[in-house]
Amino acid sequence: MKNKFYITTTLPYINADPHVGFAREIIEADVLARFHRILNEEVFFNTGTDEHGLKIFRKAEGLGMDTQKYCNEKALEFDRLKGALNLSYNNFIRTTDEAHIKAAQEFWKLCDKNGYIYKKNYKIKYCVGCELEKTDSELVDGKCPDHPNMELETIEEENYFFKFSAFQDKLLELYKNNPDFVRPAKRFNEVKRFVELGLEDFSISRIKEKMPWGVPVPGDENQVIYVWFDALVNYISALGWPKTPENFEKFWPGYQICGKDNLRQQSAMWQAMLMSVNLPTSVQIFVNGFITVNGQKMSKSLGNVISPYEMVEKFGIDATRYLLLSGASFGEDFDITWDKLIEKYNADLANGLGNLLSRVITLAQKGNFQFSILNFQSISNDKFSNLINNMELGQALEYIWKIIDEDNKFIGDNKPWELVKTDMKKFEEVMKKLLEDLNLISGLLVSFMPETSQKIKKALETKKIEEVLFQRIK
Repeated sequence: MKNKFYITTTLPYINADPHVGFAREIIEADVLARFHRILNEEVFFNTGTDEHGLKIFRKAEGLGMDTQKYCNEKALEFDRLKGALNLSYNNFIRTTDEAHIKAAQEFWKLCDKNGYIYKKNYKIKYCVGCELEKTDSELVDGKCPDHPNMELETIEEENYFFKFSAFQDKLLELYKNNPDFVRPAKRFNEVKRFVELGLEDFSISRIKEKMPWGVPVPGDENQVIYVWFDALVNYISALGWPKTPENFEKFWPGYQICGKDNLRQQSAMWQAMLMSVNLPTSVQIFVNGFITVNGQKMSKSLGNVISPYEMVEKFGIDATRYLLLSGASFGEDFDITWDKLIEKYNADLANGLGNLLSRVITLAQKGNFQFSILNFQSISNDKFSNLINNMELGQALEYIWKIIDEDNKFIGDNKPWELVKTDMKKFEEVMKKLLEDLNLISGLLVSFMPETSQKIKKALETKKIEEVLFQRIK
């Protein structure tokens, strides 16, 4: 029987266009999904869009649009990433899908039945940008540090609350028993400290009259479910929970990828929610850093937003995948500019891999060389596999590029274009190594740059290059 593997991204809010931060997240998930398929595992790869909440309601209102119509149009922009970035996800969930709405309500009912939901009056400071309550200790100069251009709002009303405080000990036990539950380690330490300091119950509903865009609370027509409580359920509703338990049980629990601004929601709130309805917690949470542009967070007001669609237009699909994956150690912030991206593209792809393929295939036309075609399982060693499974995709690419750089140097040192005239035996030895290395590179690149991997394989089979692999950008 095949092993099962479930990977999911977070669901991006659709109040703005797709940006490269989310593009990196979904490409990372795609690499893991492809890698596990190569290992002959049955993979469920989930992504989608988060479509409820105040932020989206106001965005549609500001545009004078029906909210559902706005969501329908925006969701298409995110689903279009599948073709633009050559993604292999097999599920795209929208939180306005009828099946998800029913699952979110069923989750609420179970949580309520188990005694973890109650109603009370409260007053909080609220950041619409985060769709989260903010305590004074989290603020910088009275503003949310992630949305300093937005005024905090005061919410005072009677809502339903989730007994988050009841799960402090259980969460700490989960963390203790799973020392790699969150990666990287510094993010795990961060969430452990957050839970150790004590958890406060949080509001999980809003008054419908003030904020009508949400999933109705079961049994209370005056309230809608708070966006986070609704959206997090997607990770299991995507698997058909609770309607098709056989599919859910086949794939859950799974692996999740998120940005560092999602750390608490994914690795504490969501895990407590799962515990509240007696479902297994996630296997592991991978937490990304931010992508910045010239040291600044991307924002429309600064005019420094880089679109994944723009990157693909400039560099092509596989080069965009490479540039977004190879920038930084996993979990660290990653600073980019167009100039830096072009420089890396030219150095690593045009001058590095592209140049190697061109030189080797041109030289290969001078003889009839036999070399072993290897399958992925035989070339993927433990070190390389561990880097992928630990989401150290930048380091995995470094592993491949070390071979590329060494081979380019090997060609310069051995001058095979001269050996072909003076020492055919040595020429054949040199070429055998280079051809086998290219075959190895092609295999190792399958999950990262699938089209490039295929082009290298075809060039090895035909001894022809139909087009320049990566055209130098001036």
